[in-house]
Amino acid sequence: MAARRGGRTRSVPVAGLVLGMAFLATSWLAGHRSGAPVEVPTSSLVDVVDTAALTVPAARPDGRSGTPGARGATAARGRASSVVNPDPRWVTRTAERTGIPAVAVRAYGRASILAARQLPTCHLGWTTLAGVGLVESAHGTVGGAALLPDGTSSRPIIGPALDGTDGVAAIRSDAAGRRWHGDESWDHAVGPMQFLSSSWERFGADADGDGVADPTDLDDAAWGAARHLCSGGVDLRRGPDWTRAVLGYNDSDAYLRSVLSAALLAARR
Repeated sequence: MAARRGGRTRSVPVAGLVLGMAFLATSWLAGHRSGAPVEVPTSSLVDVVDTAALTVPAARPDGRSGTPGARGATAARGRASSVVNPDPRWVTRTAERTGIPAVAVRAYGRASILAARQLPTCHLGWTTLAGVGLVESAHGTVGGAALLPDGTSSRPIIGPALDGTDGVAAIRSDAAGRRWHGDESWDHAVGPMQFLSSSWERFGADADGDGVADPTDLDDAAWGAARHLCSGGVDLRRGPDWTRAVLGYNDSDAYLRSVLSAALLAARR
């Protein structure tokens, strides 16, 4: 998710490669700016998209809240000391209402709760993550994959080789990347939120407490995406900051429009 071209970060979404949905097809344009300015939302994206983003986390078996105390953004790396979960009733209702798989709703809800606790000035809601997740990989189901209960997909989600062709950056594979995609020559974005190893090293974290920060696990990848979107001191209640955060994830006007459309759709259903 961090192929750099022109000094900015760009992701390599794969959803448009196989899905017929019109706005997902714009992911072919990743990394290209149209020249004409994208209209910045005039009202707060929290008000428009994320008013119902956070729910009360489910209690743990010991009766205590599952929400951890506030920690620095970098402290989430590795095993989570206390796993948070959105209310299972909210997950079920939201999945039924939106058609988003319940496992994905859980991941996005968990990441938004973590962001509220650990990155409180960012104001990131679950629907922004859902917009990114839909455009990047159809919530981990791209290419006929199924999203499994543990947050992984039934088949690997691997983006195209970053070999310098078709307008993509040329990035050689390294040991960290080969662990996930297996290509000895060229790097690939991997997982449902399409991370490169370089970005995962910076933003990746273990959100589900299994001891592994895994970009192929949507639970972890959604939290990594949240940390990416919230980097740079943005406040996603402000339209220009929301726009800047999404363009930082993928520097493409078409991508920005697709994520906004998908986030609004999730919020309004």
